[in-house]
Amino acid sequence: MPPFVDFLPHLCHHGLMLKNVAVLVYEGVAPFELGTLCEAFGLDRSDDGLPRLEFAVCAEKVGTIPTSMGFGLQVEDDLSRVAEADLVAVPARPIAAGLSTAILDAIQQAYDRGARILSVCSGAFVLGEAGLLDGRECTTHWRYTDELQRRFPLAKVVPEVLYVDSGQIITSAGTAAGLDACLHVWRQEYGAAAASQVARRMVVPPQREGGQAQFITRPVPDCAVETLGPLLTWIAANLREDLGIETLARRSHMSARTFARRFRAETGVTPHSWVTSQRILAAEELLERSDASVEWIASEVGFGNAAALRHHFVRSRGVSPQQYRRTFSCAEDAPA
Repeated sequence: MPPFVDFLPHLCHHGLMLKNVAVLVYEGVAPFELGTLCEAFGLDRSDDGLPRLEFAVCAEKVGTIPTSMGFGLQVEDDLSRVAEADLVAVPARPIAAGLSTAILDAIQQAYDRGARILSVCSGAFVLGEAGLLDGRECTTHWRYTDELQRRFPLAKVVPEVLYVDSGQIITSAGTAAGLDACLHVWRQEYGAAAASQVARRMVVPPQREGGQAQFITRPVPDCAVETLGPLLTWIAANLREDLGIETLARRSHMSARTFARRFRAETGVTPHSWVTSQRILAAEELLERSDASVEWIASEVGFGNAAALRHHFVRSRGVSPQQYRRTFSCAEDAPA
């Protein structure tokens, strides 16, 4: 990201919904996926100016829960904690294992009262057993997408994506994709600057996204790709420059055709799509942190004019820059 969005002195609060998170565990829970949820939502980041969320790991019964790695997990909260949560998160588990009626009922009741439900990896099968995937777009680890569709034929399984946000239900693929989904939630609730701060603390890319209005995100790697890493880092720091394919190809000492082919092979998207996504991310943080005009922001991040920024912003985020600013603006506390 450009230097003008490389810090977050404090966070503006807007009375948003996410204040209380419960992670539901069960026999065979996967420690890594559980750890991503604990890292994303359970860590106290108040010293970074971020809100401290009410957070708990809970199970059907208080006590020791066997994990998939052979060690036990001591849990001190029961299912009553799920009834208080704004967000209920479900980590991975063996897809063949059964679940008690009490656990499924707790998830269904959380959904019925309006809580958001987030699954990581094979946790999507838990949501399927709870009846929450019927008629809904969803995903899971690529190894299990066919089985998810077979077991829950009314679900609309989207393979080979990082995560799917279908509104109240968010499902994600394996391991690191769970972090992407968590950062997506932070971003929706508290804005791009907050999500970037959380990501920076975890030393992961601030967002991997594909610009779909329904928030179906396709796998776009961060800058640590095979040969284009230095170029992608330079692009993110020079968004005002001419970043057309001919310019980037010359900078990479390749023909335009070879560069385009190499870029798609290493990132999964076209150069234009990648540059556009970086410009939108930069625009988001400027909309949050300054009272500068949309026209100025459009020029600063390389869109050229406000009309172009509005076009790409609405297409990617589903809202206009002005609507985004009204939701997340910190302009009263930040210099223009």
